[in-house]
Amino acid sequence: MSGHSKWSGIKHKKAIVDAQRGKAFTKVVREITQAAKLGGGSADGNPRLRMAISKAREVNLPKDKIEQAIKKGTGELPGVSYEEMVLEGYGPGGAAILVQALTDNKNRTTAELRNIFTSRNGNVAGAGSVSWQFQKKGVVLVNTKLIDEDRLMSLVLDAGADDLTRDGDVYTITTDPQHLERVKEALAAQSLAWDSADLTLVTSSSVKVDSPSHAKQLLTLLDKLEEHDDVQHVYANFDIPDAILAEHAAA
Repeated sequence: MSGHSKWSGIKHKKAIVDAQRGKAFTKVVREITQAAKLGGGSADGNPRLRMAISKAREVNLPKDKIEQAIKKGTGELPGVSYEEMVLEGYGPGGAAILVQALTDNKNRTTAELRNIFTSRNGNVAGAGSVSWQFQKKGVVLVNTKLIDEDRLMSLVLDAGADDLTRDGDVYTITTDPQHLERVKEALAAQSLAWDSADLTLVTSSSVKVDSPSHAKQLLTLLDKLEEHDDVQHVYANFDIPDAILAEHAAA
C-alpha cells in the first residue's frame, strides 16, 4: 500500500474541508439513511450504521440531521429511496478503479460516471473486471509522532489487528472488518487519536504509475469521481510516487 496510505490521508483531510463547505453532508446523510434502511435504526446492533454515524460526527454533521437520516431510513419520516450500485473501470496508467454509489436514478448516475471516466482518459469495464482484486478491511491511520512503532504494534495486535506498516509519518493499521472497533477502542483507551478509521477495500498488489502525466491524470479522475454527489467511495490500486501525491494535494 505504499503511497496509498498517503492518498487516504489526503482524502480524509479533504473531507473535513468539504464538510466546512457543506459538501460532505450529502454523502454521510445518504449512508446513514441506507444503513438504517438495511440494518435498522439502532447503532448498537447495526455496525454499518455505527460507522456511518462516526463518519458523520467527524465532519460535524448536526445531531438532529443524523437522527432525521436514521428515521428516513427506517421509514419513520418520508424520504428518497436510494439504490446501491458499483461501477468498475481503469484509469490512466492502468490502475483498477472501483466506484460505489447510492442513487435514486441508476441510469442517470451510470451515464454521468461513464462520462467522467471517458472524458479523463479512463474507461469503464464490465462487472467483476476489477472487483476481484479488492478485499474489505478495516484501515486505521495514525501519526507516527504519537507513539513508538513497537508499542503501537503490540497494542493493535493484541486488539486483533492483522498488520502494521509505516510509510513516512503515517502508521497504517490493517484489520479484519469485525476487529476494527476493537482496535479503535484500544487506541482510544491509550488516548491515541487516529487520522482516519474506515472500512475500506484494499488490494494485495498495486500498479505502479510512475509517469507524472499519467499520475496527475489518474488523481484528477479519482477526484472528479469522488466529487459526484451520488458517489460514496472510490477505490484504486495505484502506487504513485509521494512527491506527485504531495504536489497534487497542495494544488
